[in-house]
Amino acid sequence: MTAVFKLPYPLVLESEGVLDDVSVAYRAWGKLDASGGNAVLICHALTGNDFIVCSNILGSCYGTTGPGDGYGDAFPQITIRDMVALQRALIRHLGIHRLRLVIGGSLGGMQVLEWALAAPDLVESIAPIAISGRHSPWAIALSEAQRQAIYIDREKGLAVARMIAMSTYRSHAGYQSRFGRDRKDERFAVEKWLQDHGERLVRRFNPDSYLRLTEAMDSHDVARGRGGYEEVLASIHQPTLVVSIDTDVLYPPFEQEELASLIPNATLQTIQSPHGHDAFLMEGQALNELVVDFRQRQSGPARLRVARG
Repeated sequence: MTAVFKLPYPLVLESEGVLDDVSVAYRAWGKLDASGGNAVLICHALTGNDFIVCSNILGSCYGTTGPGDGYGDAFPQITIRDMVALQRALIRHLGIHRLRLVIGGSLGGMQVLEWALAAPDLVESIAPIAISGRHSPWAIALSEAQRQAIYIDREKGLAVARMIAMSTYRSHAGYQSRFGRDRKDERFAVEKWLQDHGERLVRRFNPDSYLRLTEAMDSHDVARGRGGYEEVLASIHQPTLVVSIDTDVLYPPFEQEELASLIPNATLQTIQSPHGHDAFLMEGQALNELVVDFRQRQSGPARLRVARG
């Protein structure tokens, strides 16, 4: 069941803008122990059986304060660090004093890296999945193409933005094996699939949220304001599981290889999958095994169970 935490003070953003009356939608599973030290924070759509917390991110449209709450395009610019700052307020509210693991993929992986740097004494271990330490020009270009579609037409543009994104979430091999050149209703099957995804997103997502969240992703750079890129990553002391996907074209494996080489206590594991970037959502069993093995090596018998999909 989704709960809502209302921040009891204004949230000061990295841009020095201020948001009043901020709400955070979250879900929690399990029971927090007396010491407040058995929590796992999920920065994406995964579940488990420790005391697990997953919150909707700032700027989204699923219960946490975002453009859809009367702001529209006046909603201020936000960053990944702003998202983490709000999550830290939630963690304090829940009485959590130690995070055994912070894990997440894609945008969630950006938050994971920021958690390690922003709250090193609170975070015991991290698992960034299918992500880089800073958004590449390639990823920024794709984000901008999606935003320009929305600027032209909010609803149709949002559908097109989703189609562009879905084209980067999968792989050449995945599209070939699933669709080939098959046709459906006088269209190529892959055309219909993309159009269906675009139409579904229009029904459930706010265009201004999409704009702000892609801009926040473009701001992702762990070194911004902290020093040199290599030095900042070298300062991450937590045991780290870096997960790569061999067919990811959005955040290619060499970006995770770089992370693992620069974070001192990091282990790199690769998921072999034809599904591209979305494999971190689709290959639940493979990801589960990597995370459980990682936690076993850190703290004895694992109590984590990562859900499929």
